Amino acid sequence: MRVVDAFVRPLTSLRLSVTDRCNLRCHYCMPEAGYVWLPRKSILTFEETSRLVEAFTGLGVDRVRLTGGEPLLRQDLPALIELLAANRRVRDLALTTNAILLRDQVKALRAAGLRRITVSLDSLHPDRFEKLTRFDSHPAVLAGIDAALDADFESVKLDAVIIRDVNGDELPDLLEFGRHRGIEVRFIEYMDVGGATQWSTEAVVSRREMLEILTDRYGPITPVDERTSAPADRFTLPDGTIFGIISSTTEPFCQNCDRSRLTADGLWYLCLYGEHGVDLRQPLRAGASGDELREQIAAVWRARTDRGAEARLGTDRRVPFIPIRRLKEEPHLEMHTRGG
Repeated sequence: MRVVDAFVRPLTSLRLSVTDRCNLRCHYCMPEAGYVWLPRKSILTFEETSRLVEAFTGLGVDRVRLTGGEPLLRQDLPALIELLAANRRVRDLALTTNAILLRDQVKALRAAGLRRITVSLDSLHPDRFEKLTRFDSHPAVLAGIDAALDADFESVKLDAVIIRDVNGDELPDLLEFGRHRGIEVRFIEYMDVGGATQWSTEAVVSRREMLEILTDRYGPITPVDERTSAPADRFTLPDGTIFGIISSTTEPFCQNCDRSRLTADGLWYLCLYGEHGVDLRQPLRAGASGDELREQIAAVWRARTDRGAEARLGTDRRVPFIPIRRLKEEPHLEMHTRGG
């Protein structure tokens, strides 16, 4: 069964947060001093999560990405991966991680059925990394990347959020880091969502600027001609190296967006900029059948009109999307709660 929204966008990609906890405090995601955490009793069990994923895959979802917070903080995560990998409708099962805990878990993750992995790494300089994240974990991240490359995943990618006067001068270095390891690097524009309370338009390095910087270094860059709903636009260097840019801030891709997000406690968000989620935990724990869950999900998706990033383009004097006070009152608005 294939379900489309009001703009004929299909429901095919689900980002699945397994925890709101994180072992970093990144400048663009968790810059403040204190946070409100989800009650542990509200967190879905693996069996509950698997049931909800079955409802989504019954409506056309075939790509599932595990996120957080930091997903490797969730105890016994390979057990959930085994449940999801057993779902034959899941064509692509991936995970995004900061890789701090990856070296010790990578073999179990791969054996459980995880196919692809993306590592977030914003700087190759240990001192910058510590300033960005407030933790001295750079060596552990690099060790995790090496372990992932040895684990025979279908692909290993690297994501880097680029911020002016923070790491904007590292685009070529990050690209070289990935190129020499066979890792596709994706540069992400600094976004004003969730807990990005220190965001400003001046701090955004746009896709146009990124391409100018890389063209100055490498020569002519060619767009990859492909039709996909993936968030990254991909480009090729003269030597054939491929990299991506996710330009949600300056050139959003809302018209092709087929992804939604399920929090660790069962709230479903149709847009990264969405302020209200749909509670799927309550009907699940009340005994709703698979058909009933699918009916609810399908009805909500068919009515979907979200184009959050595009709407932000027309905002005068653009400031962070959610003020600090409201984040303290509504933790589901945090990026580390709903997943990136």
